[in-house]
Amino acid sequence: MPEPNYRKQVTAAFPELVDIDSSDLREQVIEAWCLGLARGGWLDIEDIPYAWNIHEVSNVEHTRGVTRIAVRGAEEQRDFHGADPDFDVIRAACLLHDVGKCYEYVEFVDADRIDAPDSEYATEEIPHSLSGYALAHEVGCPLAVQRAIPHFIGEIPKRTLEAELVKSANSISSNAITQATMGISLDEWVKQYSQTQS
Repeated sequence: MPEPNYRKQVTAAFPELVDIDSSDLREQVIEAWCLGLARGGWLDIEDIPYAWNIHEVSNVEHTRGVTRIAVRGAEEQRDFHGADPDFDVIRAACLLHDVGKCYEYVEFVDADRIDAPDSEYATEEIPHSLSGYALAHEVGCPLAVQRAIPHFIGEIPKRTLEAELVKSANSISSNAITQATMGISLDEWVKQYSQTQS
């Protein structure tokens, strides 16, 4: 079986990449996804589900939704309120906010893959927002991008304007997905199904 062309998959899956002005940052986002996909043993980026129990929506669709929502929110912050959000940081962090699912959701890896997931990286023990942060750090993303990736309360001590946009856009997209697929809110989904609740 030929090795998947991860770069081609990532660039096809995320047309929003072309809107990142910094070519270095754009390449870092692509590299992080390629590393995650390879280490997770995925054949196709579209195989990663939005959630372990919601397979009707792919992680790609959710990631694109988060990016689109955050960029529109940033435009309103700029145009209506006069704020100065960093659009490259927002786009890169949104595109990377769930890259860690390449590691966390390895039980959904295609059985046909010759190479098993790399057990040094791929585990459901580490929440995907933290492993996503680690991938962004590994490929050299700026600190402003890294700190906007962990999107759960308490994961970083100080939140930036861009980090808040990523977090809010993630909730907005997730609420839409859980309502459309299961007829419940994100809050209800977390209470019933979250793997990180005590």
